[in-house]
Amino acid sequence: MKSYQVAEFGAPLTLQQQPDPVPRGTELLLRVEAAGVCHSDLHIWEGGYDLGNGRRLSLKDRGIQLPLTMGHEIAGRVVAIGEQANPAAMGRSYLVYPWTGCGLCSACKRGEENLCPQPIYLGVHRHGGYADHVMVPHQRYLIDLDGLDPAVMAPFACSGLTAYSALKKAGDALREAPVVIIGAGGLGLICIEILKALGGFGAVVVEVDDSKRAAAKAAGATATISGKGQDALAAVTAAPGGPARTVIDFVGSSQTTALGFDALAKGGKLIIVGLFGGAASWSLPLIPMKAASILGSYTGSLQELEELVAMVRQGLVKPRPVSRRGLHEADRALADLRDGKIIGRTVLCPEPA
Repeated sequence: MKSYQVAEFGAPLTLQQQPDPVPRGTELLLRVEAAGVCHSDLHIWEGGYDLGNGRRLSLKDRGIQLPLTMGHEIAGRVVAIGEQANPAAMGRSYLVYPWTGCGLCSACKRGEENLCPQPIYLGVHRHGGYADHVMVPHQRYLIDLDGLDPAVMAPFACSGLTAYSALKKAGDALREAPVVIIGAGGLGLICIEILKALGGFGAVVVEVDDSKRAAAKAAGATATISGKGQDALAAVTAAPGGPARTVIDFVGSSQTTALGFDALAKGGKLIIVGLFGGAASWSLPLIPMKAASILGSYTGSLQELEELVAMVRQGLVKPRPVSRRGLHEADRALADLRDGKIIGRTVLCPEPA
C-alpha cells in the first residue's frame, strides 16, 4: 500500500510503503480511484485553525495523531471485505461518506454523525484517501457509483455535501430571493449548481479573484461582485435588489463574515461554512434588532449525501469538471490550493492496479 502522509505539521508529505491492510468484521478495503484535495486539508497539513485575537486551535492538542494520511473526498472500488461484510460489495465502485462518528451518542443516533463529539472522520482521525487503498468501517458509509465517474463524484463527499447542507438551512428563502454566496472556490461553484437544482431564485457571488468570478458567472451566477473596496457592501445589497435574505459564507474570515452580516435583511440568515479563520466583531444590539440568524454549517449527514447523489443520477445536479493529478502530486496540489491557483476542484487519481 502506497500513501502520502503528514508526518510533521507544515512539512512536505512523506511517501509510505506498507503491506495492504486486511479488513476485519464489517470493514471493507477499497482501491482508491480518486481523492479530492479540499481546503480543510490545508488546515490539517498546517496543524490548526486561526481563532482570532491571537488564539489558535491546535490539532495536536485536539488529539489528531501523526503520521496521518489525509483525504476525505474518496471514491474507490471494493477489493477485500471482512467476514461480516456483504460479499455483494466486492468489485463495485462507491463514494465514501467520511464523516463517521462513534455510533453511540445522540448525534449519531439521530443520523448526524458529522456532529459527533467524538468523531472518527476518514482523512482526519483515521487514514484517508491520499493513498492507493483506504479502509472503510462499514458498508453503510458507501454510496453506489454504478455508471458515474469516480473522479467527478469524489468531491461530492465534502464540497458538494457541505454546499447542499448549507443551502438546506436557508429553507424556503432560497426560492424567494437571491442567495449571496461569498467565495467561488470549489464549494461556491457547486453551490451555484445545487441552488439551481433546488429551484433557487438566483445566486449573487462575491469573490475577490477575477478568474474565479468569471468561473462563477459561467456556472450560472446571476451577478458577481469583487468584494474589494469600500463600496463592496453597497454592491452586495444592490445586486439582489436589497438586503439579503440568505448569505452563505464559504470563506469564513473576519472580513467576509462582517460583510455578510452587514448585507443581511431583517430576519435574514448568515450561514458560515468557511474555516479561513479570525474573529467576528459584530455590534451585538444589531443581532436582535435585525432578528438575524447566524448559523454554522459543518459538512452534512449521510442521508444528505445520499439525497445529493440521487439528484446527480436524476440529472438535476451536474458535477463540476475536475482537474486530475497523480497521487504523487499531492504536495504540489496542496501548495497550489494554498496559493489560490486552483479553480474548482483537484482530485488525486492513483495509478490503476
